[in-house]
Amino acid sequence: MAFFDIFKKKTDAATPAQADPDTQRTQQQELSAGLEKTKTGLFAKLSRAVAGRSTIDADLLDELEEVLITSDVGIDTTVKIIRRIEERAARDKYMNASELQRILREEIAALLEQAHGSAEHFGLDARPGEPYVVMVVGVNGAGKTTTIGKLAAQLVKAGRKVWIGAADTFRAAAIDQLKVWADRAGATLIRQEMGSDPASVAYDTLTSAKANGADVVLIDTAGRLHNKVGLMNELTKIRNVMAKVMPDAPHEVMLVLDGSTGQNAFEQARQFTQATQVTSLAITKLDGTAKGGVVIGISDRFDIPVRYIGIGEGVDDLRIFDRKEFVDALFGKEDDRPEA
Repeated sequence: MAFFDIFKKKTDAATPAQADPDTQRTQQQELSAGLEKTKTGLFAKLSRAVAGRSTIDADLLDELEEVLITSDVGIDTTVKIIRRIEERAARDKYMNASELQRILREEIAALLEQAHGSAEHFGLDARPGEPYVVMVVGVNGAGKTTTIGKLAAQLVKAGRKVWIGAADTFRAAAIDQLKVWADRAGATLIRQEMGSDPASVAYDTLTSAKANGADVVLIDTAGRLHNKVGLMNELTKIRNVMAKVMPDAPHEVMLVLDGSTGQNAFEQARQFTQATQVTSLAITKLDGTAKGGVVIGISDRFDIPVRYIGIGEGVDDLRIFDRKEFVDALFGKEDDRPEA
């Protein structure tokens, strides 16, 4: 069962209906609104950079580099984009500064394509009759617990039986918050007392989920960034204990990052990818920041697909990441732009 298949209602699994065009437009508008601060900030800087210029030269590229870095795209990814534009400018002599938005759009889309590959079909297969297990990691404050709650609500709405394991036993607030979300979503929460062994909670959750025919298991983990060895040991222990119940669990390790923290999100991604095998990302809080460029930079730098982006407080504001929709939201659809 591929990851995205778990969102299909069981009754619709054979032939899912095509999305209504009006619904698609509304969703695109909501995404554009959620990324408005990033879009406005990026294009205000871009407009200032190209003002009064007629050609793409070294000075303009220097300014574009500054625009991208200050939009939190990241230095490595920015350098890659600039080099690609330099190559195109050298190859296509007719290019001018007024085309820079189109060129930038194409290069960002190409980077996301390379980083994600066939990400829509990403996800290991769960064994027949066993739940799909997602271990969720990330620092406190990144939106990890809220992301789990929203994801559970969406899955239950899609007709799936969801079990949540409250394995962040370091904070009582995390357990209490998960209980609120589980009750609201109609998911089953497995919990122990604060200070309990997180691996024991994960074991109990998988055992219960497997015995009761759950479709999906979401395991919360402690969000403190203790030293890398301690983090690695804890996450490894949780994984090993889960594997005793299901040899191939977890099927996915999702890292939740706060997009509003900009470069701090890069550092968190670096530490967690060193501590455990991260297979997907959820980037939250993009609606409240102009730093949405982190989605581009982190996708490119770590070569890990972004599974979700958060663009608001509502349950449905946790959105499956679609790289084409993301680029359209930032730059506008190609067929919506006026002809030259």
